[in-house]
Amino acid sequence: MNQKELNEIRRRIRLDRSSIRHIYGCYVSGSKEIISYIDESLGLMSETETEMYLALLRKSLSGALGRNLIDISFAAKQVMESEEHKLLSALRRTELKDETLRQAFFKAIADTLDMEDRSYLILLAFDAYDVPHRGKDDLQDSFDNTFKYLLCSICPIKEGKAGLGYDAGEKRFRSAVVDQVVAGPALGFMFPAFDDRAANIYDALFYSHDTAGIHQEFIDTVFKTEVPMSAGEQKDAFHAALTTSLEKNLSYDVIQSVHEQLSQRIEAHKESRDPEVLEISVEELSGMLETSGMKPETVESFKEKCSEEFGKNKLISPANIIDTKHIRLETPEVSITVDPKFSYLVQTKKINGRRYIMIAADNGVEVNGVAVNIEDEE
Repeated sequence: MNQKELNEIRRRIRLDRSSIRHIYGCYVSGSKEIISYIDESLGLMSETETEMYLALLRKSLSGALGRNLIDISFAAKQVMESEEHKLLSALRRTELKDETLRQAFFKAIADTLDMEDRSYLILLAFDAYDVPHRGKDDLQDSFDNTFKYLLCSICPIKEGKAGLGYDAGEKRFRSAVVDQVVAGPALGFMFPAFDDRAANIYDALFYSHDTAGIHQEFIDTVFKTEVPMSAGEQKDAFHAALTTSLEKNLSYDVIQSVHEQLSQRIEAHKESRDPEVLEISVEELSGMLETSGMKPETVESFKEKCSEEFGKNKLISPANIIDTKHIRLETPEVSITVDPKFSYLVQTKKINGRRYIMIAADNGVEVNGVAVNIEDEE
């Protein structure tokens, strides 16, 4: 899925747009027991309650493609024969109305998902979207197809807090306690994917709030297929390739140069409004090192290490391996954060046998919000 297709589905998950008529789910305790089930018609809920459920489902399509949202691909054999794909397809085909199928799905997750002894809510919904035809004048009245899909959200349960609340009957404020509160989803997915504005049963879109920990046990249970590296894993792999191959040649200037080149690629991609996720090859990444002044043998070593870390011919998302908003310099005692636009103001030098991080500070210096002066040399 690309960004345009994702946005099109996101906009659907609202009270006045989606055809979601029912919410299904279950409440799972920290000891992995299913405590109760949800089988609720939106037509019997208040508008406020309905919006809350839809907001939780919508958040399972939030975040960035390639970071929080990862394409899951099924092999052709899985689509034809596997039990996991058969279950997802049957849930979709029956529009979640088959209680036996729902309970099998809920039990599979409850038995395997590790939420660190926290209770959580599993939500399921079905939607059928009549996809408008997109012509030269953008959306027209005719329809290309009906996209039928499932949305799932896994929402941790948080302990509530006591506070003052207004009692309209007594017309006074009094202590109010909410025992448990449903938090935003930690995990979720949409099946099938919405590719080329149509159903792609060979793909699903998986959501993880935490870009470092994607709950492999959940993926193994629901999809049983290989998953691309998470954003956190890509960043760690990039750092490992740099430190192992460059060793003593890995200076601040090299990091600053590579960061700047990657940032420029990310910015150019944003300006182009290309809906596809920006990805670069190991060759392109290695070329940035060469531009930074690295010797050919060092660049070649970096290529080899990247192939080990990422896999051969794998594409890498620049947004996953750098922080475009900050450059952090740290020693055991001091931490400095620099806006990448001004990273050129930082230098590293060795003076009288000691290593220093030096920052140009001609004016506007503050300490804890207080303006200070830096005295001139006598």
